[in-house]
Amino acid sequence: MTVQPFGSTQAEQFAERLLTILNSGALTLMTSIGHRTELFDTMAELPPSTSQAIADAAGLNERYVREWLGAMVTGQFVTYNPIDKTYTLPAEHAACLTRAATSDNIAPFAQYIPLLGSVEEQIIHCFYNGGGVPYSEFKRFHAVMAEDSGQTTVSALFDHVLPLIPGLTNALEQGIAVLDLGCGSGYALNKLARAFPNSQFTGYDFSEEAIAHAKGEAQLRKLSNIQFQVKDAATLDERDRYDLITTFDAIHDQAKPDIVLRNIYHALRSDGVYLMQDIHAASDVGGNLDHPAAPLLYTLSCMHCMTVSLAHGGMGLGAMWGQEQALHMLKDAGFTQVEVKRLAHDFQNDYYIVRKN
Repeated sequence: MTVQPFGSTQAEQFAERLLTILNSGALTLMTSIGHRTELFDTMAELPPSTSQAIADAAGLNERYVREWLGAMVTGQFVTYNPIDKTYTLPAEHAACLTRAATSDNIAPFAQYIPLLGSVEEQIIHCFYNGGGVPYSEFKRFHAVMAEDSGQTTVSALFDHVLPLIPGLTNALEQGIAVLDLGCGSGYALNKLARAFPNSQFTGYDFSEEAIAHAKGEAQLRKLSNIQFQVKDAATLDERDRYDLITTFDAIHDQAKPDIVLRNIYHALRSDGVYLMQDIHAASDVGGNLDHPAAPLLYTLSCMHCMTVSLAHGGMGLGAMWGQEQALHMLKDAGFTQVEVKRLAHDFQNDYYIVRKN
């Protein structure tokens, strides 16, 4: 047996990296709190201010705000003037942390870490015993996912996503039948229904909570060309009904993705288009070594995407199922034409333009 020599320098460097990771993890929690309490948004509008002034402007408790600011200052998010004890959020940092930054706002994604942490005990149980953790155990998941999709999908619908399919915008203006499977809280579909009143829109999702929110927004907007229904995509039994079917980061979560893709094939009209947005990755981990968000995505997969599928006795594809497996499963479902496209603003996803023939 060959014994590899112990590299003390490498060990020290790795220990330093672990400390950086711990600090970054702590800052991720504080970033989530800063986003949810709107502290970043508040500070972006304030001149250099004391912790009391910031707390008053945000309507929060000063003692908690002061401790949060301690993390933000030492984490180099916020600058601090020790003479007058004032805090400032630099404009360059606000450009990545506030709701005014719209699609450039990274702060909402920090919410995934405490969300996943809330099911750590159940996930560890699965490591020993198998099985999965169901959707019901993930508090606030749909709220966080709605913000996520709002950043990457909803905000880019008209300028970037729809133009991926030539002629689609004109078809929507003329009037077509559209289905969004795994529609979540319905933000994308409601936005499309408002923009294209001549088209008919249907949204299905497994979650009663998400569908209730989607219906509420549609009623608020007085939209008459849209309907939402609680439905498991694996039970979809429709034939040649839709001109466009969409799934946005939804297939890899399914318990039976193979059946869902086959159902989509049958529900799509012969000249229709299926637009599948899903995570950009290789199916083998070796192809993801240079992926900028691979550790985060594998973590999200292990602690949500994979486990919710396994909880229902599913395949447990996980978020990182990869382009190779996706193409193979689309072919098995019956699709013969698949084109994969990327968007400059969205490094996280692939966009599959799929047709029957």
